[in-house]
Amino acid sequence: MKSFRVISAIGFCCVISIITPFPFRVPKGFPPPVYRFQNNPRTKQGFELGRKLFYDGKLSKDGNFPCSSCHQQFAAFATYEHRLSHGFNNQFSFRNAPGLFNLAWEKEMHWDGGINHIEMQPLAPMLDPHEMAEDLERVLIKLKKDKYYPALFARAFGSSGISSQRILRALAQFMASLVSADSKYDQVKRGEKHFNQYEQTGYEIFQQKCSRCHQEPLFTDFSYRNTGMESDSTLQDFGRMRITGRKEDSLKFKVPSLRNVFLTFPYGHDGRFSTISDVLEHYNSGIVQSATLDSSLRKGIPISDNDRFYLISFLGTLTDSNFIKDPMFSDPQTGVRDSAPVDFH
Repeated sequence: MKSFRVISAIGFCCVISIITPFPFRVPKGFPPPVYRFQNNPRTKQGFELGRKLFYDGKLSKDGNFPCSSCHQQFAAFATYEHRLSHGFNNQFSFRNAPGLFNLAWEKEMHWDGGINHIEMQPLAPMLDPHEMAEDLERVLIKLKKDKYYPALFARAFGSSGISSQRILRALAQFMASLVSADSKYDQVKRGEKHFNQYEQTGYEIFQQKCSRCHQEPLFTDFSYRNTGMESDSTLQDFGRMRITGRKEDSLKFKVPSLRNVFLTFPYGHDGRFSTISDVLEHYNSGIVQSATLDSSLRKGIPISDNDRFYLISFLGTLTDSNFIKDPMFSDPQTGVRDSAPVDFH
């Protein structure tokens, strides 16, 4: 796509904007993405508008809960501050906020796959009374009254009109651009580095015990599985069954990616596991038998103390330090925060 010039009148001034193509590059070794910006061409201006919206509290009812409040860059766009997503009026949702990265490869969003298109995903937290608790019409009013947004929309889309479709498309341009593919694991695969002895042993154990569900290079197969977690009697969350209505989907949740796993604690759809060790012990001894339990877990996954040590050594190589510090993804108002959470495994 060639750059082209757009002239749009805003108030008494004339804004000349050049819409700049912003090609999306698939990392080496990655499969083709599901979302390819087919009807939403990725541009520098669209990406920057989406980035600003992602960090702007105007998308929430009281201005205090932008998308970034539950998806913080230093935590690989997850959050470690709360077990469950925290939102308007100090309320909590019933799910843990997952990390946001490599979303362009996801056919369905959320733990239960309830959203089937990345351009629709932001609507769920925006309209949820426990999260951002806002109404689309009020969001449009706020953005239209803002002194900057009409010009930003003009630069991104060729005219100053602000619509819900344009908001969602700009957010999709930013979120689909959150690609994490430069961890030590990736560098090893590219021949730039080597695993140490502990990491290599952990990688071999991982391939034997974990790779059936956490398939490389995305470290998930995007399937929905019952992994033997007892249902929380308070949350009453039955996972995929909420969407399909089928009893055979009871307690099935999407297999999460293990990329950046050191940064995305607590773990599980409801954040019940504080550490990676807790997760590994669950598979070793804590699986609850039920009718929909994944067949591969009927006997659990034997994980010795040595296995755990080596597995954690390998999982550390999935941390993408460049991703969590990349200024391209940071808050345009404040930049990247240097501090990052520490996972004690």
